[in-house]
Amino acid sequence: MSCPFTEARVAGFGHGHEWNGQVALPVDQDGDGGLFRTDPAPAQLRPGDPCRVGIPPTVVHVIDVEHYDPPRETGRLPRPRLEVVVLPYGESHDPAREHQGEGLNPGDGIPVRYELLFRPYACLSAGDEVADAAGRAWRFDGPWSWHPFDGVADGLPRWPLTLLTRGGREPAPPEAAEVAQVTAAGGHDDELARWSKASGATP
Repeated sequence: MSCPFTEARVAGFGHGHEWNGQVALPVDQDGDGGLFRTDPAPAQLRPGDPCRVGIPPTVVHVIDVEHYDPPRETGRLPRPRLEVVVLPYGESHDPAREHQGEGLNPGDGIPVRYELLFRPYACLSAGDEVADAAGRAWRFDGPWSWHPFDGVADGLPRWPLTLLTRGGREPAPPEAAEVAQVTAAGGHDDELARWSKASGATP
């Protein structure tokens, strides 16, 4: 992802920010402002100084996607209908942490550019039911979230996979054919290795 650097002016610094139409960037004690960067760096800036703000090309991986209907009340405008939470390259998700990652609102008008590098199990959708090569039936709830219907909580689906249902219905022939073709060779460990190489992290 990236965002073109844009001319801006420093309004001020503080430990908190109540939204007033201005965009606030988090800056930690090391001067790290999350995904967004300033040029010059925050330590070299004072209120009233001109600067440039943007996101240099950087690799992130998605750990959560939230949909809101009605839009979520955040105290800022526009209220998000969608929030995508991402971690930077090399940082793994820690389920023990209450808050981790940076939330992005794709509908906020900021010209962030996204390019998909790799999505594990791109041929599957959350909720798909499949049968594996060993004859076990599974529900796919995400790349690292597989639930066997036999209740035996061990192992992972063995490729190739056969799509049984999608969205509670029998899959269309092209949908079933895609899953069969994509999973004809390789396995779960191959998907994990490709994802880890692309993200620099572990799931």
